[in-house]
Amino acid sequence: MSQLLAGIRVLESATLFNGDTLGAHLADLGADVIKVESPQGDYLRHFLGQIVPGVSPAHAQINRGKRSIVLDLRQEVDQKTFWQLLDTADVFVDGNASDACDKLGIGYTAQALRKPDIVYCQYSGYGSTGPYSAVPTHGQMMDALAGANPHELGADGFMHPAAHQGPMRGMNTGGEGTAAGAIHAAFHVAAALVQRERSGQGAFIDVAGTDGVIAQGWIAAAYALNEHRITDRRSMPDVGDGTLTGAKYQYYESADHKSMLFCCIEPKFWRNFAVAADREDLLDSGNDASAGPVDFGLGEDALRREIQKIMSTRTSQEWM
Repeated sequence: MSQLLAGIRVLESATLFNGDTLGAHLADLGADVIKVESPQGDYLRHFLGQIVPGVSPAHAQINRGKRSIVLDLRQEVDQKTFWQLLDTADVFVDGNASDACDKLGIGYTAQALRKPDIVYCQYSGYGSTGPYSAVPTHGQMMDALAGANPHELGADGFMHPAAHQGPMRGMNTGGEGTAAGAIHAAFHVAAALVQRERSGQGAFIDVAGTDGVIAQGWIAAAYALNEHRITDRRSMPDVGDGTLTGAKYQYYESADHKSMLFCCIEPKFWRNFAVAADREDLLDSGNDASAGPVDFGLGEDALRREIQKIMSTRTSQEWM
């Protein structure tokens, strides 16, 4: 992808998505990423389908651009090899549960004694401290703790996805936990490398996938926490059961049955659309100037139906 981290060496000790994805981002930036695997290997290799034995599509995707070495870190000879590798490294990615590396004698405290300038990033589901730090996690667990997957009990006795509540939809806007946290982890690793260049000191970075979901779903969180403080809602979209209900920021189907997101909430864009569609009669639809600089077309079901008729007259490519 780029060579912005060319010359940086990363040792990655990780299984499954969290640490693997972080290492992939760093490799995409040009870092030399060496994946340190146990004799059993990263078991992501062996499930979620097989391209060939030992290579799943998921494993191939998030371990792209890396090299790999097998070390049994419970054996003295392999630990010696690990420390020799660490002496050449700039970054260590710990994608293991809780204190696994500490128990092996290769955690941050041990590494910092030997190499004070090491940038050590532990990326787990719930963080390395706190009441949930010892809980092994999979991706949906990180989303669940962030409140991104509301469910409710149905008449059939099973739990089913529930509508997202809140003025700006729900925490599902933060994305999938392992991917959300990985990009924040990579961002902090890059910042720590800048700090090390200036000060000569390394860093310990603690990243949780749940925190990544919340950070990326900030708009839903901010509005949910401040909903009682909002005194004028006229400039806000109507989200309803978690989907937009306004006419001017809405999905419509084109003539070739493609789903298209229509966004003409600023008056100038609505004017351009009405003229381009030869529907100047719609120029004054909505446009409540007192609501602010945008008009979501709230409560205008008739206008929504009219726009759908217009969008059905041309293909998606013609509209683009």
